[in-house]
Amino acid sequence: MKLHFIAIGGSAMHSLAIALKEKGYQITGSDDAIFEPSRSRLETHAILPETLGWNENRISSDLDAVILGMHAKADNPELIKAKELGLKIFSYPEFIFEQAKNKTRVVIGGSHGKTSITAMILHVMNYHDKDVDYMVGAALDGLDNPVHLTEDNDFIVIEGDEYLSSTLDKRPKFHLYQPNIALLSGIAWDHINVFPTYENYVEQFRIFIDSIINGGILVYNEEDSELKDLAEQTENPIRKHPYRTPDYHTEGNMTILDVPEGEMPLEIFGKHNLNNLAGAKWICQHMGVDEDDFYEAIATFKGASKRLERIAESESSVIFKDFAHSPSKVKATTAAVKEQFPNRKLIACLELHTYSSLNSDFINEYNGSLDSADEALVFYSPDAVAIKKLDPVDENQIKDAFQKRDLKIFSNSEDFARELNSISLDNSALLLMSSGNYGGLDLDELKGRL
Repeated sequence: MKLHFIAIGGSAMHSLAIALKEKGYQITGSDDAIFEPSRSRLETHAILPETLGWNENRISSDLDAVILGMHAKADNPELIKAKELGLKIFSYPEFIFEQAKNKTRVVIGGSHGKTSITAMILHVMNYHDKDVDYMVGAALDGLDNPVHLTEDNDFIVIEGDEYLSSTLDKRPKFHLYQPNIALLSGIAWDHINVFPTYENYVEQFRIFIDSIINGGILVYNEEDSELKDLAEQTENPIRKHPYRTPDYHTEGNMTILDVPEGEMPLEIFGKHNLNNLAGAKWICQHMGVDEDDFYEAIATFKGASKRLERIAESESSVIFKDFAHSPSKVKATTAAVKEQFPNRKLIACLELHTYSSLNSDFINEYNGSLDSADEALVFYSPDAVAIKKLDPVDENQIKDAFQKRDLKIFSNSEDFARELNSISLDNSALLLMSSGNYGGLDLDELKGRL
């Protein structure tokens, strides 16, 4: 099969391109900008475009299909040429479904935790040498590529993102997968640029539940009242399995899971991660892994990349980096670190970086999200606000939104770095939460202080 990727440099797109190249397909691609690590990975697999930019001459009638990334616009010359030639044009999720339509599709969705839950499931499967196909949204230890597609495997595990599919297809990605088995971890308003009201956002999860095939299975977090209502109200003839956070406790800096056979130490910590674990256990059982085998495997799980990733540690201090940026994730992650290290000073740093987090109509959703921190710093870039064409936000708006006394706010990266480096890290836990890089913060210098 001969395929061309328009906007091949995206984190998901380039991983799919690599997976299909490894499957034996002929792959070409284009993009107007390709950054690391996508660039090096595409080059390693000999599918890095020779030149950047769009060129309609790359599109020819001998292509079996074109895969269109979210980054590409409707007036893209390659897209226009593909339409003129009558070629099949797939969005990323449409093509994933095309590859998975004869498999048992396990789709992990929710506003938060879906990458971690997917990572837990794949860790358990890998631990017990059970080969499955998968598509996950982050690099994971032990996996060469976040996308793995075969002809032979019965199961495919898909991280179900609720963001839009492509410039031609405005449906959320997870609406296209038609799961046999689905999990929803919770609902917390996000992507305000696409879903302008909370009600509109919630509606996408109702549609997802209705997309589960007749007789399929929904595993859902019953501690989320909104999600619980949706699950109970659906008229879709499916089986429903609620889950909740299991019993656990901490001893020193160790989290102990209370299991039927006794106490089991874990590598991960935090109530949200234990809740994720409970959901992952249900899914693994539906995939043929019994409870005892699940516990044996999950005891060795250290977490997904960039999800509470321990990047430096000394006898008295630790530094974590986390991808958290939405209000619910920030609150859960901050609370988890404080629970794990109750006797240490928790210094929580958050970068407001995404469209939603910088939106003056949305920012009040962060109320109370940093309350667990002993010291909290917020960084945002006015340039990022301008680039996203949003109304300006100022320090007073941010302070009013977070409602945290002594919150420190920075709009200059050098001032932020200077302040952070002036704070003593003795007997502390430093938590860095962002989907960006705080305007170029030198992490090596920070880690060197430990």
